[in-house]
Order: sequence, then C-alpha cells, then structure tokens
Amino acid sequence: MHGFAVLRILGLLLMLFSLTMLPPIVIDWWEGEDDGHAFIKALLLILSLGFLLWLPFRHHAAELRLRDGFMVVVSFWLGLGLAGGVPLYLSDSTALSLTDSIFESISGLTTTGATVIVGLDALPSSILFYRQQLQWLGGMGIIVLAVAILPMLGIGGMQLYRAETPGPVKDNKLTPRITETAKALWNIYLLLTVACALAYWAAGMGLFDAVGHAFSTVAIGGFSTHDASLGYFDNRGIELVAIVFMLLSGINFALHFTVLRQKRLTAYLRDAELRTYLGVMAVVGLITVAYLWQTRTFHEPLDALIEGLFQVVSIGTTTGFTTQAYYSWPGFLPVLLLYLSFMGGCAGSTGGGIKVIRILLLVKQGARELKRLVHPSGRFAVKLGRQAVPDKVVEAVWGFFAAYFALSALMILLLMASGLDQETAFSAVAACLNNLGPGLGDVGQNFAGINDFAKWVLSLAMLLGRLEIFTLLVLFTPTFWRK
Repeated sequence: MHGFAVLRILGLLLMLFSLTMLPPIVIDWWEGEDDGHAFIKALLLILSLGFLLWLPFRHHAAELRLRDGFMVVVSFWLGLGLAGGVPLYLSDSTALSLTDSIFESISGLTTTGATVIVGLDALPSSILFYRQQLQWLGGMGIIVLAVAILPMLGIGGMQLYRAETPGPVKDNKLTPRITETAKALWNIYLLLTVACALAYWAAGMGLFDAVGHAFSTVAIGGFSTHDASLGYFDNRGIELVAIVFMLLSGINFALHFTVLRQKRLTAYLRDAELRTYLGVMAVVGLITVAYLWQTRTFHEPLDALIEGLFQVVSIGTTTGFTTQAYYSWPGFLPVLLLYLSFMGGCAGSTGGGIKVIRILLLVKQGARELKRLVHPSGRFAVKLGRQAVPDKVVEAVWGFFAAYFALSALMILLLMASGLDQETAFSAVAACLNNLGPGLGDVGQNFAGINDFAKWVLSLAMLLGRLEIFTLLVLFTPTFWRK
C-alpha cells in the first residue's frame, strides 16, 4: 500500500474542503452577522492540517491501487466528518458540544438529515447555508468532485471512483476517461440543482431558502433552514416541486446522462430498476393515501393525496423532509414508511438505503430458488430485462444484505443497552443506516435528546450507510492488510 501517497491525497482533499468555508464567510459578511469568525478559524485550521499532511509527502505521486482508493475514501470521509464539525463547534450561535458538532457534520455530509439542532429559525444565515452546503457536497460524493476537477493530483482516478460510487456494479464508465465520467455526473447534478432552485423560487420560496432546499433536495439530504422543514411554507406548489425533484434525484444519474446524450426517453422505459422504483412508490403511495383518507387523518381528499404522496416519496427516497408529524400517523403507516426507506433510491443516485436494484435482485433470486425446488436439475438465470446477471453479482448482493442487517441488529442492541427504548433504537438505526434522517419515538423530531454514546454509534451507522457498508468494513479484514 502506498501510505505516503494516500496521506498526500488526503492533505490535498482537506485543503480543498477548507475552501467550502468561504461561502458562509461571505454570507456572514453580507448579512452583517457575527459567526464569520467561526468559519475563518475553521478554514485556517483545516487548511493548515491539510498542508501539514501534504507537505512531507508532496513528491509521492505513485499510482493508486484499489486498496489505496479505499483508504483514501474512508480516511477522507472520517476526516471530513470531523473537520466539518469545527465551525459548528466554534460558533456561538449553535452552542453544540463536540459530539453534537461531529454528529451534525456527519449527518450533513452523508446526506442523512438527522439533526441535533433545535431552533433553526433563529440561527444565522451562514450556519444555515453551511448545513445545506454540506449535504450538497456529500450528495454525489466529494471524492468524485475531486477526481473531476483535480486531474493534476496524479492519482488513479478509477480507484477512487470505484471505492466511492455506490451500487453493486462499480466498473461501468459513462465516458472513456474517468475524469470525464465524474464531470458528466456533476454536470447533471448541478443542472438538477439549478432547476430545483428555480422551481422552488417560482413556487414561492425566497431565494436563500430556494437555493438551500435545492441543495438538500437534489442531494436527498433533508436538512432544512426551518424547524418545521418544508411544512414551514404551507405551500402545495412547493410540496409538488419537492416530490418531482426527490423522485428525479432517486434515479440513477447514469440513466439521466444516457437520456440526455441520446435525447430520447426510451432509456427510462427500458430500465428494470427504474420501473421497480416507480412501481413501489406508486403502490405504497396508494396505500398511504387511502389509509389517511379512510381514517379521516385529513378531511379533504386533496390534502390526503398530496401529504400522503409527499411523505411516501420523502421517506422512500431517504430524503427525510417533513410537512406533517408522520411518526404520529395512525396504524401501520409510520412503520410502513420506515421499512420503505430500506429500499431507498436507485443505484448510482444520491439516495440511501439498500438500493432498488439490490432488492430487485434479491426478489428474483428468491424466485429462482423456488423454481429450483420444483425442478432441481433445471438451470435458471437471474435476469434484469433480457440480460442475465452474473452469479458473482447476486452473491455480492446477498453478502451485502446479510452484513446490512447483521450490523443493524448489533447497533440496535447497543442503543438499547445505552438506555433507548425499542422503538427509538430500531428507528434511529434504520434512519441513520439508510441515510434517512427522521425516525420514530424519541427521534421523531430530532436527535438532540439521546445520549452521546448513541450519537457516536449512529454516526458510524451514517458512514456505513453512505459508504455502502463494504467500503468501510473491508478495512477491518486481514485480507485487506495482507501483502
């Protein structure tokens, strides 16, 4: 392993991240607020740390192997989670402890949206913007951004891309060069963000709120600039805009790229994962709307329709915006929506969860096993559309599924041992591991009231969810460190 080269890259990436303190500094100056000092100190501290890591190893520009890519990605996400909490810790307005600052930073970076801050409406604009910006950068993955705009790093870009990009198949490139692939993804990401911000603005949001909520919508993050989330605006047009862009952001960005390049919608129609994604959302949406209307939770059919669909899409894509206290809805609905978040968005999207394609492959593999019981000598292929899926991909999906639920069970037990009740522990782990945000019980509104030990466990859950489990777990295997 090229340890010096990894440290050099980590230093460069930290210096790059330090520049994200500049927009909040400008906003603080423009608004005449008092929190600019926190961002200035954070910028200097992170920039200095990055420089000290880079300087001794600046001549070590060896080509990265895949194992080095994993080290860079994991080290950077851990380092960034810690560094991102610095301005929140130094700010006089937030008054957060070290644990809470790091939890909020990791939640933003991993696009989870679980918050420990109460009183968002009273916070300075610089802090509010910074939280939204954290989610936007984490949405597509700042590692992919670095590969896109810093080809002069002299590193193996494909190794970083494969280590960072979520999904069961990581080797597909949209363009011949990996830097061009990363740029293509970010161009689509930026296009969706701009379109979403303009749509929010046209629907009635102020410009600041429109940009901030576009950041968290396209990133499928869920942070808001208001305690009441999108419910603050009480605007049906805004909710409809959110539904559309949450659905779009939950689709594989490579599929968006293909459609834009071919200038035809046929790629959407042929994609089995997209059909499953929209089909499940439609079925759960229908159940939710019907149950809300049947129980008279809403007295107007239009209210039941929009509120039900909004919450299904928000929770199902793991965005986590709220307009209603969905955790207090009647019957089985809160648990149904929480289970929906385990599916999450499509592979290659900004959504969390297990991913639709994995759920689809698990269902198809289950159907194949049933056929084998009836025809023991038969040979049946798992297919997506007309294409057979290699057995090694199906095996990888099963391995991911097993690891996902084994880790979730372990963390639920740890949280219960720390004093949380069953409902709170289960939903908190589900919300963080799926990068969802809001849970049930004591974490329905926010995570401020749970103990510090639980917050550290959930911070790990958020990182595991964002890095697709294996990217982080592989570092704890003897095989990874064996020469």
